[in-house]
Amino acid sequence: MARKIVIISGKGGVGKTTICANLGISLARQNKRVVMLDLDIGLNNLDLLMGVENKVTYDIVDVIDGLCRAKQALVQDIKYSNLYIMPSIHSYGKSRLTGENIVKVVEDLEDFFDFILIDSPAGIDVPFKRAVLGANEAIIVVTPHFSSIRDADKVVMLLNEFGVNIQGLVINRLRGDLVLNKEIIEPKKICEILNLELLGVIPEDDNLCFVNNKGESRIAFSMLAKNLIGDSKKIYDCTEKYRGFLGFLRRKIKKRV
Repeated sequence: MARKIVIISGKGGVGKTTICANLGISLARQNKRVVMLDLDIGLNNLDLLMGVENKVTYDIVDVIDGLCRAKQALVQDIKYSNLYIMPSIHSYGKSRLTGENIVKVVEDLEDFFDFILIDSPAGIDVPFKRAVLGANEAIIVVTPHFSSIRDADKVVMLLNEFGVNIQGLVINRLRGDLVLNKEIIEPKKICEILNLELLGVIPEDDNLCFVNNKGESRIAFSMLAKNLIGDSKKIYDCTEKYRGFLGFLRRKIKKRV
C-alpha cells in the first residue's frame, strides 16, 4: 500500500514542483516504486521538468473520463524504471474535475507503488482541496521569506481541518551565506513560527538539473528522501561551506557577485 503524500505550499513560485520531481528521483534511487501525479491543472510543468513531455499519450483527465485505465496514463521515467509520472493537462473544464475523481485515481494506483507524490496547485482554493483529498500525508514547501511563511501557516490550519498528517517542512532555496549574515530567516526560526518539524533543506542552486541533480542539491534531496522513508534524521547544512576563515572569504565574494 502506497504512502500518499501531497507536496503543497501556500504561495506560488516557491519551487514546489521542483521539490516533487527531485524527491521522486531521490526516492527512486532508494529503490522505492514512485509515481508523481501532476494536479496543477493548466499550469502543469512536471512532465517538462522530468523530460518526458514527448512521451505523453494520456493524462489524468483521460483517466477520469474513462478513455484509459490509470496505469495506461503513466509515463515511465527515462532513467529510472521504478519512477513514473501521471501528467496533467494544460487546459480543462475544472468543474468536471472533482476530489472524488482524484481519490479514485489514487486508489487505482496505490497497490502498485510505495509512494504517490501529488504535486498540488499553490494557494488554498478548490484545486488545493481536490489535491488534499487524494492524500493522507503532506509536505509543506516554503522559502525563507515572510510572505511564503505566512501563507504556509494558512495551509497548516487547513491540513489540520482535513485530518492530513503533516510530515514536516522543506525549506527551499536557502542560501547559507545569507543565513550566517542574518539577512534571511534561519531554518530553526521558520520551524518555530509554523510549529513544524524540519524534514529537509534544499540549497539555492543555479545549476540544478531537474532530471539528474548533482552536487549539493543531490546530497540535499537524498537526505530529504531518507528522512521521509524514516532511515535518517539528517538535514543538509547550507552554512557549512561558509564557516571559518575560508567560509568568511566565500561570503564576502558571494556578496559582491
